[in-house]
Formats: sequence, C-alpha cells, structure tokens
Amino acid sequence: MIKIVISFVVMVGVFVMSTTQAAVTDTGVRVPFKEAVGVRLFKKNCSVCHGEWAKGTDKGPPLIHDFYKPSHHGDGAFYSAAMKGVKAHHWKFGDMPPVAGIQQRDVSKIISYVRWLQQANKLY
Repeated sequence: MIKIVISFVVMVGVFVMSTTQAAVTDTGVRVPFKEAVGVRLFKKNCSVCHGEWAKGTDKGPPLIHDFYKPSHHGDGAFYSAAMKGVKAHHWKFGDMPPVAGIQQRDVSKIISYVRWLQQANKLY
C-alpha cells in the first residue's frame, strides 16, 4: 500500500513539474511564483487593452509608465479604475469602463503583479 501511495505521489509530482512553467517576461525576467495568480488575472482581464506585459496597446495605455508609479497613481486608483471605471485624463484612449465581473480580491492580485512588473522594469 505504501509503495502505491509513493508511486502516485511521484507520478503527480512529475506531471505537475512537466505541465507547470514559470512565466518569463518579454525582457527575460522570471515572474516570481507569488505573482502567478496576478499574471493569470492580468492576462484575462487587462492585457487586451494594456498589453501582455503592461506596455500598452492601441486600446489602452502602458502601466509601465511614470503616470502609474505608486507616487502618482496609488493602489486605490487601480482599485477604483477596475471596479468603477475611470474618465480619461492622461491619454486619448477614452474612458476606461469597469472590468466586468472583477472581484476586489482579483484586483489585489493584479495590483501586486503590476507593481512587481513596474519594479522589474526599473520604473521605481
């Protein structure tokens, strides 16, 4: 019985290791495991407008920009934008609507990831 359990644990471990890959940014920096959920949520909810690595698109601004440093747009501004939407004030992309179906806990994970990404890009 113990051999069966050990074999199962080893097989699960090998499967998880073979199917789980660490995210690596466009600049070659490995995303820390603690930001993995934030990466997934950002890609699902934000990347269409803000770009895969938050560098902007023709639909939305880059979050890797001085305007979005914590000293200019604190975390509260990110919560408000995601939950309530925000009027355009720095860019000409138009107003940002609230993110449909987003939960505050999801926004917390996204903010943590964006702040890490800003630091990884030496924004602050």
